[in-house]
Amino acid sequence: MEPIIAIVLALIGYALGSAKLINQGNEALVERLGRYHRKLKPGLNFIVPLVDQVVMEDTTREQILDIKPQEVITQDNISVEVDAIVYWRIRDIEKSFYAIEDLQGALTQVTTTTLRESIAQNTLEQTNVSRVEMDSAILEQLNNITADWGVDILRLDIQSITLPESVRKSREEEQAAVIKKRALITEAEGEKEAAIKKAEGTMASVQIISQALRSNPDTRDILRYLVAQDYVDASQKLGESNNAKIVFIDPANSSEMFHELIGHPENSEGNGKKHENGNT
Repeated sequence: MEPIIAIVLALIGYALGSAKLINQGNEALVERLGRYHRKLKPGLNFIVPLVDQVVMEDTTREQILDIKPQEVITQDNISVEVDAIVYWRIRDIEKSFYAIEDLQGALTQVTTTTLRESIAQNTLEQTNVSRVEMDSAILEQLNNITADWGVDILRLDIQSITLPESVRKSREEEQAAVIKKRALITEAEGEKEAAIKKAEGTMASVQIISQALRSNPDTRDILRYLVAQDYVDASQKLGESNNAKIVFIDPANSSEMFHELIGHPENSEGNGKKHENGNT
């Protein structure tokens, strides 16, 4: 019985030693006698104990690589601080293990170098305006390099571009000047449109008055009265001010104007005298 028990225990130990469980989303590499043998997929796998060895297990899911803020000089000699994030995943786990020694370190270095070179080829304005195009260009360059490492760069996001304080203030002043200029242009256009509308209204009024004068000559007296009334109202408003002022009146038209406004007081006074004499 003892030999049988020993054999059973040996078989159990062999089974336990040969069974390898790989979690979903991971893959593993197996070497046999020091050489690459095969790749283990998610689930239960078996290897030969003492002959096979699992040398590496890693995830094939998407991973994040945070690039530390980098000091970069743009094409127009402005120093900026750039912060970015890279999204990547292992496409071929065999290449990612055997083709490069330190995968994440290599990804960090190549991303930093490519990012600095790309920004250095653009001005600050181009960097801010065409950030999406620049991200795509950097992504293409990175994938050309990391293809030999069995890695796909999925996305590169430039989170922030921090400007020096002096440059930031200059840009704020420039933006404020642009906003003020737009406001002045809008105001001028509004005044122009209002002047045009007023001129159109005045023209329409003149046409109506002209037509009325042609059709009814008696309206000339009404028109003279209205003009005289507007003149007196304007003079009254001018007189309300505390400042000294001088008003020039055309002598040729002043008497007629005021006569129209007050209803010819001379005639009224003469009529009164006649009436009084008549009663007498």
